[in-house]
Amino acid sequence: MMLVIPTFLGITLLIFTITRFVPGGPVERLLATMQTQGDVQTTSDVGMSNALSEDQIAELNAFYGLDKPVFEAYTEWLGKLLSLDFGESTRYYEPVWDMIAERIPVSAFYGGMTFFISYFISIPLGYFKAMRHGSVFDSTSSIMIFVGYALPGYVVGILLITLFSYHLEWFPMGGFVGDDFDDYETFYEQFKDIMWHAILPLICYLIGDFATLTMTMKNNLMENLSADYVRTAIAKGLPFKVAVRRHALRNSLIPVASHFGNSLLFFMTGSFLIEVIFNIDGIGLLGYEAIMERDYPVVMGIVAINAVLLMVGNILSDMCVAVVDPRVKFGA
Repeated sequence: MMLVIPTFLGITLLIFTITRFVPGGPVERLLATMQTQGDVQTTSDVGMSNALSEDQIAELNAFYGLDKPVFEAYTEWLGKLLSLDFGESTRYYEPVWDMIAERIPVSAFYGGMTFFISYFISIPLGYFKAMRHGSVFDSTSSIMIFVGYALPGYVVGILLITLFSYHLEWFPMGGFVGDDFDDYETFYEQFKDIMWHAILPLICYLIGDFATLTMTMKNNLMENLSADYVRTAIAKGLPFKVAVRRHALRNSLIPVASHFGNSLLFFMTGSFLIEVIFNIDGIGLLGYEAIMERDYPVVMGIVAINAVLLMVGNILSDMCVAVVDPRVKFGA
């Protein structure tokens, strides 16, 4: 708990410093845009120069807050952040918080669906794989899991769009909802439209985390099945399956519980590559566009939220481990 504030300050200060030294900031991009427009005008024999004087460039730097030293500018940004003022986008000139808040429901939907599906399937699947280790079911499912884990989510997304959206036309090419979403009169029709658009992206979201959780659960359960306390419980007359459920299963959940809180970060931000491929207007796509367009206030706003979620997730992970592992007691 004591490291939460220093960690947050370290993460945000590092990213803030990097944004100041990376070439191609908002002023440079504005000048490049004006130069491109000037070249087009010259080609059309308009002959108008769009060059800016040094004083005008200095005014632009002051407007975007780039004229101050890094630490002074960071302190000013941090002071505004304490009052929940994330600044204004240098690309759209809109409040950063409004832009992020508009996209939170989209990312939260995919993050929540991925979170619950991963845990509710991975834990039982890992349990059955450990109980039937070496069987046809275990070998077949392991092959499928490893193949899925080896393929990045965005590669799977491209394959799914090409096959099921372009050739077979079973699913839409992308987007969170269809163009007729607002015309639907019932909640069921709207929910059906959302899920129709969500099937392919959810497969891409699930494929990596699902494989990791399943194999973690299986390997830890197999390790605990060979432990002395399980053999002792069976030797005292406790049925094998009862010994597994009462003793081995709970200890096998400890590594899974340690990963529980870290999923909170993915719960909100998702994967920007998957959102780019499927044109899902979530926080991931917003962050990608902000980086490409050097929209530093939006970048810093997303980084600040991610840093908070990461630290809260670590605290939740410790609490989950304490619930599962009886050896861990806070304040003991």
